[in-house]
Amino acid sequence: MKSNLRKIIIIDDEIEVGNFLKHLLTLKGYEVDVGHSGAEYHELVAKKAYDLALLDVKLPDTSGLSLLANMKAHHSRCKTVIMTGYSTVKTAVDAIKLGANDYIEKPFDDIDQLEELIDQLLHNTATSEQTHMLELAEQVGFVFGQSGSMHQLLTTAYKISTKNVNVLIDGETGTGKEVLAKYIHQASKRRNQPFIAINCGAISEALLESELFGHEKGAFSGAVKEKKGIFEIASNGTLFLDEIGEASPSTQVKLLRVLETGEFMRVGDETIRKTNTRIIAASHVNLVKAVEEKKFREDLLYRLDVVKLTIPPLRERIGDLPLLVSHLLIKQNSNLNFSADVIELFKEYSWPGNIRELNNITKRAVALAEGEVAIITRSYLPDKLLAVNVHEHPESKKSENQEDFESYVTQWTSQLLKLWKADEDIELETVLKRVKELETMIGKEFVQKTLKETVGDRKIAAERLQISMRKLRYLLNEKGS
Repeated sequence: MKSNLRKIIIIDDEIEVGNFLKHLLTLKGYEVDVGHSGAEYHELVAKKAYDLALLDVKLPDTSGLSLLANMKAHHSRCKTVIMTGYSTVKTAVDAIKLGANDYIEKPFDDIDQLEELIDQLLHNTATSEQTHMLELAEQVGFVFGQSGSMHQLLTTAYKISTKNVNVLIDGETGTGKEVLAKYIHQASKRRNQPFIAINCGAISEALLESELFGHEKGAFSGAVKEKKGIFEIASNGTLFLDEIGEASPSTQVKLLRVLETGEFMRVGDETIRKTNTRIIAASHVNLVKAVEEKKFREDLLYRLDVVKLTIPPLRERIGDLPLLVSHLLIKQNSNLNFSADVIELFKEYSWPGNIRELNNITKRAVALAEGEVAIITRSYLPDKLLAVNVHEHPESKKSENQEDFESYVTQWTSQLLKLWKADEDIELETVLKRVKELETMIGKEFVQKTLKETVGDRKIAAERLQISMRKLRYLLNEKGS
């Protein structure tokens, strides 16, 4: 008779671990088989299909990652969890990137958490987890788009968010490292505790130590009262240390002590205090190179780089650009859109400032175009973008508005001359109405052209056109202004 029980396979060379897990999970109503090597794994999976596999990283005849690859290739419906010691957490993170559903650390300090993970994997669908991931990303404004690398980043960040490990985020300036840090915090069990971000490169050494660890009254000039530091305020929350590579040697030493012992002292005090803050650090500089150049402590890097997440630059995920632009326009409460050829121009640009630069250019364009047009064209972009494909587009320095205007005038003139040469009756009122339309068009175009040249300064534009502000508003069809 076929069993309806959920089936679990455990592969661990430590007999005690296998026996313990089998006893625990059998009591919970699961059907459990245990093996102690890669060979026994292959024997078991050849006889039976499993719903969940718990695989140890280190085995006598193979590695857990090899078994993981086999499971994903031949038994794709089976959920997988990698079991690892603290020293091999990086390997476990690699396993997640290879398709493992999660990992757990040995020894199992929290049995309830272990049981919760197993129950969740066996009874929750992948769809519900995916939905939660996407909802959290939307909440914090983490736009990951369609690129495979960003989806992998989102998945890995979500998996490690619940682990009590430090994270190092690597990426160029403006890629969104703080947004990713917020995502990890919101996906973690610390979500209801404080999330505090601090830029280590934007604060002086003395002030940074005071911000991080707090100070006693009179500890230094200006310390008129005692102050709690971030490690106290965010004791059970998350601290995001941006530009960690800019921290001074003295601050690095104190950070190392906190990471190793969970202990710190306020500036000017000798009382040892405890903290349970999770550290997420980020840097746009290569910290390994900084260690080689004696600018960053190797032992501190080792403590920070338990899990490393790398955000790809915008130029490597250019297919996501339209979605990012749409997100930024919504964020600015703008009803404007960029023209199709502007989006193509965006795709050709290298974006050295990444998403931060895209955000600034979008804000600038919206500020200049708001109230003038519904579609943002090249004429609202900075020169550095217009210079991107000058060779491909010889007329790129000519604005689209200018081209549209010239086309309108040419067509209007052609139609008027055609009427003039015609040997038939002409309704003069219709002709004069078209002349009035041309007059309105010309007035508005000259005003808009001058506004662009004066970066939106209406007063200067009116002076250059030698008209009043009232006339300028009239020509822009702002008759009620």
